[in-house]
Amino acid sequence: QVQLVESGGGLVQTGGSLRLSCAASGRTFSTWMMGWFRQAPGKEREIVASISRSGGSTYIADSVKGRFTISRDNAKNMVFLQMINLTPEDTAIYSCAAGVPGTDNTYDYWGQGTQVTVSS
Repeated sequence: QVQLVESGGGLVQTGGSLRLSCAASGRTFSTWMMGWFRQAPGKEREIVASISRSGGSTYIADSVKGRFTISRDNAKNMVFLQMINLTPEDTAIYSCAAGVPGTDNTYDYWGQGTQVTVSS
């Protein structure tokens, strides 16, 4: 069974930085596509970043390009989201997601999320 646990969220001032971590259970982590999503109050969930199984290919949403970086450590079953130059518009619950092979879904498992709040 796949379990994803996020950490690293918190309260930060505008211009600050945070590094989110997602710890994944499972023996085949290196075969999973991983992504970070966020959902702000009253808004739909949006993808922020994704990373391929090997880590060699990444996607960063235009809204955070140049400020957010996604990475993974397959030896430790971890995926990270480094966020810099944060603004109040980045305030949201951030969740990691895993896409496992053999399904029709892009993402199959989701973590509970971690709150990121950016004060002005």
